[in-house]
Amino acid sequence: MENGHAGKHRVAVIGSGNWGSVASRLLASNTAKLPSFHDEVRMWVFEETLPTGEKLSESINQAHENCKYLPGIKLGTNVIADPDLESAVKDADMLVFVTPHQFVEGICKKLVGKLRPGVEAISLIKGMEVKMEGPCMISKLITDTLGINCCVLMGANIANEIAVEKFSEATIGYREDKEAANRWAKLFTTPYFLVAIVEDIEGVELCGTLKNVVAIAAGFCMQ
Repeated sequence: MENGHAGKHRVAVIGSGNWGSVASRLLASNTAKLPSFHDEVRMWVFEETLPTGEKLSESINQAHENCKYLPGIKLGTNVIADPDLESAVKDADMLVFVTPHQFVEGICKKLVGKLRPGVEAISLIKGMEVKMEGPCMISKLITDTLGINCCVLMGANIANEIAVEKFSEATIGYREDKEAANRWAKLFTTPYFLVAIVEDIEGVELCGTLKNVVAIAAGFCMQ
């Protein structure tokens, strides 16, 4: 894997909703401290106009807060919102996908041929793409479309609790490339957010995708 500027990895987050903003905040707290990472985290924002008339990306960069999807929580001055997808990812060698699952394929198609060599990805997306030939996991969709390695990070957590630094845990699933998984674990781990790794990307991703369905079913059975 090729490193970013001056031998440091550069991180870009594709998504800026509630979970995307929380993930960006968590990552930025670590990139600011870890010498092997460039401190800036670029966060792609699907541009919206706020009731005040201000653009969401401009608001985030001025207030360092996503007032629409994560109000009251400072993201960090090193989180830079960018409404241009290509611009947000052009220098990154580590991509974090955290958008609604139905938009992933379209986003990936826009990124074909636009990424740096040696880019790695991780998906924080719960869900799957259902095609005529059958269901397709999001990590596989990313890998097949962009030709890059993609791990997954899943956990039975609530984004707003992670935002206020309540203790949480997650698991990274990987396929063969343990070094990449360890790199992602280093980037995500904090004293309040512990990360384990396991060589079972399908198992981790399916658990993340189906856990809410199982929880609802269990609730019905307990009535």
